[in-house]
Amino acid sequence: QVQLVESGGGLVQAGGSLRLSCAASGSIFSINAMGWYRQAPGKQRELVAIITSGGSTNYGDSVKGRFTISRDNAKNTVYLRMNSLKPEDTAVYYCNADIVTTTARVIYSYWGQGTQVTVSS
Repeated sequence: QVQLVESGGGLVQAGGSLRLSCAASGSIFSINAMGWYRQAPGKQRELVAIITSGGSTNYGDSVKGRFTISRDNAKNTVYLRMNSLKPEDTAVYYCNADIVTTTARVIYSYWGQGTQVTVSS
């Protein structure tokens, strides 16, 4: 039905940058909010950033001023530009999207498989 595929993760040194991408595909009627969450080993999953269909954004306190979320509605894609990366940013980053399918007019939250981001000191 619906699939979210993340890309762009990798290994970078502290102070470096990465851009993550997440593309939604399938029987999509509409997409409301899209966002990024992350989970480090031994820790709970936490909010990184969310962007609404209208472009409003919300960031986790730990990434404000360093990360930027954006979206391309024509491509059903959300991006996360990560600058000034720190070792503390090391985690699996998961894409999330609230999607209404063509067969059911109800919002359902979908998740991607995750992409690893590792920041070395």
